[in-house]
Amino acid sequence: MTIQPTGAERVAPVTGDLPRPGALTGVTVVIPTFNESANVRELLRRIADAVPHRVPCEVVFVDDSTDDTPAVIADAARDCAFPVSVLHRDTPVGGLGGAVVEGIKAATAEWVVVMDADLQHPPALVPELLATGEKEDADLVVASRYLPGGSRAGLAGGYRVAVSRGATWLAKGLFPRALAGISDPMSGFFAIRRGAVTADALKPLGYKILLELAVRCRPAGVAEVPFVFEERYAGESKSTAKEGLRFLRHLVELRTASPLARMVAFGLIGLTGFVPNLAALYVLTGAAGVHYLPAEILANQLGVAWNFLLIEVLLFRDRRHHRHWADRVGRFALLANADLVLRIPLIALFVGQFHLAVLPATALALLTTFVLRFAGTEALVYLPRTARRARTGRNVR
Repeated sequence: MTIQPTGAERVAPVTGDLPRPGALTGVTVVIPTFNESANVRELLRRIADAVPHRVPCEVVFVDDSTDDTPAVIADAARDCAFPVSVLHRDTPVGGLGGAVVEGIKAATAEWVVVMDADLQHPPALVPELLATGEKEDADLVVASRYLPGGSRAGLAGGYRVAVSRGATWLAKGLFPRALAGISDPMSGFFAIRRGAVTADALKPLGYKILLELAVRCRPAGVAEVPFVFEERYAGESKSTAKEGLRFLRHLVELRTASPLARMVAFGLIGLTGFVPNLAALYVLTGAAGVHYLPAEILANQLGVAWNFLLIEVLLFRDRRHHRHWADRVGRFALLANADLVLRIPLIALFVGQFHLAVLPATALALLTTFVLRFAGTEALVYLPRTARRARTGRNVR
């Protein structure tokens, strides 16, 4: 992973007609690219026409391309009167969102503007985003398609319009406080103060980086400006069904970031495990004629496997690399089956020692083993070893 500076040296600040002259010290325009060679020259030309005359700027391309996009950027940058850099990633970790985070880390200006390379985000709006942020003392300024004067005209077809609207409603419904004041959380065009970004807290997945920044960083003060989402200048859209699934996974990860939310999600996933469990039990005892006791033990393993797969994909995706997959499987299965072994003695304890009736004793035993299983899964299967050592060290001291 390398940064290759090209183009001219940084130009001195140029005064303009911004609301607060001198307040803007510069902007880094971060542009993630994936096979966008046909758009680069026109994009840089429009940035040159709109931005440096109002505020000094640098452009950082974060490139995941498999074509000649980096070479085209380097060639086009020779005609630019502002610095242009290319950060090429051999491994596109985090997708487009991960590319934006790398660009923010490489930025040097107070303000960072994130925009796509396909010219559906008009570069002429960049000075207005910055001016609005300074005027309203906001840390985040979003270019919104849903304000008066804005438009989503560039979305091709009713299907993409419906998907965009549905994703917006879903995100705002799941994060009403974090997205308060943001009418278009799916926008990929925004300005943010570099000091408002805690890069280490970000865990991007896919292309909705604004949602990630708004939920995890909680920038103080949000403003919006309308913009017209234009048609793609050249090339093809990168929006696919696979990206849609990554977006849904991203929503789950953001929503389950707190321990309580993770425990609720863990319980809901556990409930879905009853479906394969009961289906396997029906087949084993009916068609196969297996005795119900060994059949229940075998069926329980199918439910355990189902729960493990969902937890891996939806709940602990970012912690899977701390242990080998076979180690995780073994530990999870051991904890899940220990739940059965522990439950019977607990019921006997609650009935015999605390004189509870059988039903409340069973319910209390289920709740107890569920909490223990969640805590054990998080601590013994998915918690990094370094984190466990750090906690142990603090306890000793």
